[in-house]
Amino acid sequence: MRVHIATDHAAFETKQFLVESLRAKGYEIVDHGATTLDPDDDYPATIIPCAEAVRDDPGSLGIVLGGSGNGEQISANKVKGIRAALAYDISTAQLAREHNDAHIVALGGRMHTLQEALGIVLVFLETPFSENPRHQRRIDLISAYEATGEITPA
Repeated sequence: MRVHIATDHAAFETKQFLVESLRAKGYEIVDHGATTLDPDDDYPATIIPCAEAVRDDPGSLGIVLGGSGNGEQISANKVKGIRAALAYDISTAQLAREHNDAHIVALGGRMHTLQEALGIVLVFLETPFSENPRHQRRIDLISAYEATGEITPA
């Protein structure tokens, strides 16, 4: 599986660790940066291109990282067609895939140890969408709103 990943300075070490760990497990990693630790960088500059790459690469998933993961999740969700979920533990990562068919997981590098972050990411990458009709119906409502700006009853 191809996995796109991006961060700013706040989770630079976490990104480097995840890239190494995931490659060792056989994942094809596309690193969208940051490529150097720059305390003045701005996360939208790496996160948005990463989310666009996930959108344009069917079957791939993404990881976006920052201090808390909040701004990164917001930025990724601005990319049309992307569903990014902030995961703060194994359960939220699993539910993001099972119920929401999320394309991208957002994590806070300052919120987790490296091993916790890896565990959350692996659950996200390895959990399939349930394809439960009620979950698909809700995703379809979100997609319809994104396309039309209107909430259409199911």
